[in-house]
Amino acid sequence: VQPVASAEQVQLIDFGKDAFGRLQLTLRAADAVTDSVVVHLGECVENGRILRNPGESTIRYQRYVLKLMPGVQTYTLQIRPDVRNTGPAAIPMPDYIGQVVPFRYVELEGYGQPLQITQLMRESVHYPFQADAARFVCDNELLNQIWDLCNYSIKATSFAGIYVDGDRERIPYEADALINQLCHYSVDREYSMARRSWEYLLKSPTWPTEWILQGILMAWYDYLYTGDNRALQVAYTDLKPRLLLALREDNGLISTTTGLQTPEFLTSIRMNRSINDIVDWPHSNFGQTGGLMGESDHFVFTDYNAVTNAFHYEALKRMSEIAAALEFDDEAFFYQQEAAGFKQCFNQAFFREPDRCYADGLAVDTDHAALHSNMFPLAFALVPEHHQGDVMDFVRSRGMACSVYGSQFLLDAVYEAGDGAYGYELLTKTDDRSWANMLHAGSTITLEAWDNKYKPNQDWNHAWGAAPANLIPRRLMGIEPVTPGFASVSIRPQPGDLKFAEIEVPTIRGTIRMKMERHPKREIWTITLPANMTGDIFLPIPNFNTYKAICNGKPLETAQMQGKQWISVGKTGSGTYQYVIE
Repeated sequence: VQPVASAEQVQLIDFGKDAFGRLQLTLRAADAVTDSVVVHLGECVENGRILRNPGESTIRYQRYVLKLMPGVQTYTLQIRPDVRNTGPAAIPMPDYIGQVVPFRYVELEGYGQPLQITQLMRESVHYPFQADAARFVCDNELLNQIWDLCNYSIKATSFAGIYVDGDRERIPYEADALINQLCHYSVDREYSMARRSWEYLLKSPTWPTEWILQGILMAWYDYLYTGDNRALQVAYTDLKPRLLLALREDNGLISTTTGLQTPEFLTSIRMNRSINDIVDWPHSNFGQTGGLMGESDHFVFTDYNAVTNAFHYEALKRMSEIAAALEFDDEAFFYQQEAAGFKQCFNQAFFREPDRCYADGLAVDTDHAALHSNMFPLAFALVPEHHQGDVMDFVRSRGMACSVYGSQFLLDAVYEAGDGAYGYELLTKTDDRSWANMLHAGSTITLEAWDNKYKPNQDWNHAWGAAPANLIPRRLMGIEPVTPGFASVSIRPQPGDLKFAEIEVPTIRGTIRMKMERHPKREIWTITLPANMTGDIFLPIPNFNTYKAICNGKPLETAQMQGKQWISVGKTGSGTYQYVIE
């Protein structure tokens, strides 16, 4: 509690972190008169006062006049409903909770008595969350802060009980939900909210083409992380049209602009309007202001979109695995063959040999190559091995020329290509396109965009900006399920410049623990796998020229992966293993 304007009797209260909720106050008024105070709620402070005019952005601010009754009384502010986020498409708050608003700061104006912290309580709303289920700490303090920011963001944005796109709309979207899902799995042993979200989106899909395809990815991740295929059994018929095979043209590619969006097709994917390619958001085709070209790296939209078709390939692969999980062997084989044939078709259509990268569309339409046309094929393993180095060179040349949504797939692509040093650089960069910039802005929940100038109407409570919550465990520390339900796991760290790191990753079978200590001539990796789990362990090749490996005090044979930066130390069962490389 800080007095900020003594003449006006204004006191500022900082709850430390932003949260969705409402305010309860216990205040004293004179017995003989009825007084009133003004209460200001907000997410942002500028020059020591709550930001009252956030401009186009959706940084929240609300003002309430509270009439006081004589004596000591406790008051609960009744939050005013917002017209937009309580509309027909929004997820409503249940009556037993009531309306909430995200706020970190309170200004109490006109209360002339000293205020104790115990007189104010914020009633925060979030889905049940085990805060200590996951842990990460390393020798880079900025990365620790980014982890904390993103971890907390998953908790704070769960207020609606389903993944929504932040406070401005409170509407589920596939892209938000996919990133939220991977993050939620990484920071808590919780799977129901993700399942509810993708099942909801199967019935209420949104308009971007790639996001229709992402519904299949979400369904696959549900099974991969839980090992429970019952939801797939129910959803399988609804998932198949979302492959968008009905949009295939004679050239083997899918298109949303060549007249194939028939009423029957739209009904099959439960849409009441046409779908459109998005690539990233926002971009210039949708009215980005201020002379900026949006987040799609000047992507050129044509009838045949490299990004959309890359997602089509990824959906085919995942659908094959889903069919196999349900023992639909003929359909699994069909989708597997479709994916294999489509991979060849994609590379013939979009790869430009002279430029050694992928273009946005067919050669007859454009020669332009955006970051997105290259990072998505790399992330989805579409790039032939002999081209991966060239495509990765192009990806590095473009920097972070994507939105916070796109950053999920950019980092997936970078780590998929084995460039852990560049992945670490992107995670810890400090310019205006970085998670460090979110911290610098003063937010304690991830932003919808890198900065207000890239999306003037952004809000400060968007989980799709929290990608490091899954990228750090999945990619930087390299812990991913191989078989459904974490029956087997792959551990393949790419720690960049880190010298020390510890992580705990919750899984449905228990917690995976790993500790890394890197010294000039010695590296120690301590890994604990829970019961009923096996692991394939791959450790980074050390920087020193000659080395030997020891596991739990005994010499260990290792095998260097051909053309890769890891050594294989073999398959392990549950238990604790200390690997010393020296």
